[in-house]
Amino acid sequence: MTPADLADLLRATAAKVLVERGLDPAVLPDEVTVERPRNPEHGDYATNVAMKVAKKAGTNPRDLATWLAEALSAADGVSTAEVAGPGFLNIRLAASAQGVILERILAAGTAYGSGETLKGAKINLEFVSANPTGPVHLGGTRWAAVGDALGRILAAQGADVVREYYFNDHGAQIERFARSLVAAATGAPTPDDGYAGAYIVEIANTVVAAHPEALTLPEAERQELFRAEGVELMFAQIRQSLHEFGTDFDVFFNESSLFESGAVEQAVAKLKDSGDLYEKDGAWWIASSEYGDDQDRVVIKSDGKPAYVAGDIAYFQNKRERGFDLCIYMLGADHHGYIGRLKAIASVSGDDPATVEVLIGQMVNLLKDGVAVKMSKRAGTVVTLEDLVEAIGVDAGRYVLVRSSVNSSIDIDLDLWTSQSSENPVYYVQYAHARTASIARNAAELEYDRVTPDLALLTSDEEGELIRTLGEYPRVVSSAASLREPHRVARYLEELAGTYHRFQTNKNLRVLPLGDEPVSPTNAARLVLVNATRQVLANGLALLGVSAPERM
Repeated sequence: MTPADLADLLRATAAKVLVERGLDPAVLPDEVTVERPRNPEHGDYATNVAMKVAKKAGTNPRDLATWLAEALSAADGVSTAEVAGPGFLNIRLAASAQGVILERILAAGTAYGSGETLKGAKINLEFVSANPTGPVHLGGTRWAAVGDALGRILAAQGADVVREYYFNDHGAQIERFARSLVAAATGAPTPDDGYAGAYIVEIANTVVAAHPEALTLPEAERQELFRAEGVELMFAQIRQSLHEFGTDFDVFFNESSLFESGAVEQAVAKLKDSGDLYEKDGAWWIASSEYGDDQDRVVIKSDGKPAYVAGDIAYFQNKRERGFDLCIYMLGADHHGYIGRLKAIASVSGDDPATVEVLIGQMVNLLKDGVAVKMSKRAGTVVTLEDLVEAIGVDAGRYVLVRSSVNSSIDIDLDLWTSQSSENPVYYVQYAHARTASIARNAAELEYDRVTPDLALLTSDEEGELIRTLGEYPRVVSSAASLREPHRVARYLEELAGTYHRFQTNKNLRVLPLGDEPVSPTNAARLVLVNATRQVLANGLALLGVSAPERM
């Protein structure tokens, strides 16, 4: 019996009890809350439903809890139901009922944990979107890991997710990038507002090698050549780095296309016609403060050129025209002002601001021997995705960036995340999976297929705790999707790994028989438990884009 099954049983039982007592069952919530108590001695699960609804029903919480306990105790799959305090209900399940969880896991396989809470939703998930003026820095790398994991989690709940990279190939930063390349190619100093680093020299040399005439071209032509070629080369490197990090996109959307297609002009004209733009000091402004933004924004500057927000407006409208119900933007720590701005854009575009969600990621630092690593070997001024992968590898890099809430900063201790010890979270989880795989290999050499497992024999505290932890997985994934918090899956995996290690280290709970002993129904049942654990660990790691090794 899963937590969801128990919640359904509780609601049905409570409705029956209320009717029998002449009370109104309409006071019951659609979903009854069932939680695992912090102290296992209090039971397998607990609920406060009696305390929540008793007053509305016209009775005493403890009386209602007592009636519920009596009814539940007689239900199939429930071992005991006891009243605690002012009306809490502590429930213990029969071992046979808990075994159903294992059967469901193995029957569902890789689909275990999936749901339909977002079925039918079409979501545009935009993340990373780093300017093509340099390698992806650590902040962007965090989004590469978190965004990819979130996309997998949303899809696991039935959403149609399009992972999108907004390619900022328009504007002043691109011109500064081009001037920096020209300076590197000609041996001139880096412009004051330009970009420096070994990667600039590498790209400049590549452009010159492909176009030997580049340095003899008129200044404007030379600038345009280095701009076009340099941006393409830089973005190719970015795409390759992200791919090697396990992050791929469905759509690469060029910012320049919004201007070249006339989408920006059309969006601005539409807002002028609707009266949501006003003229002041020779510029056109959007009255975004009326829609929750902290200030009004310039859309068309006094020189007649579109400001950055003009592209934002056209881009949002383009997403909605493509049929997305929800547009999630994942932005860096310095973009907090975009929350109100983007929601205001939705409002002035005639949409519900709830169609926009903005996630803000905080800073990431690398530490070596307790000291911050500040310089990249290649980028010079920032630490990059490649630096992180070189230091700790793809799996550890993705895991460490996903396991914390995006609202908190991360200090990555390189010594910790390269260690092969239980202190290293990703190693701890992957090692648990490798141990389950090892047992499965050893069991394959024995005659388990001739023995029928009796899951009702899994009665020890360690076995029960492991089963209940496995049963929590679908709820964790659903919660991670609804709250947009992939770190919940990582933290759950660490809890599951710890619970499994405690089961495995109890010498009295042998999965494999000793010596020449025959395989018993208990051995067979424990192998089912191990295989179910292996499946859930693999499923959770897959959602995070982290490998589940068979051997370590």
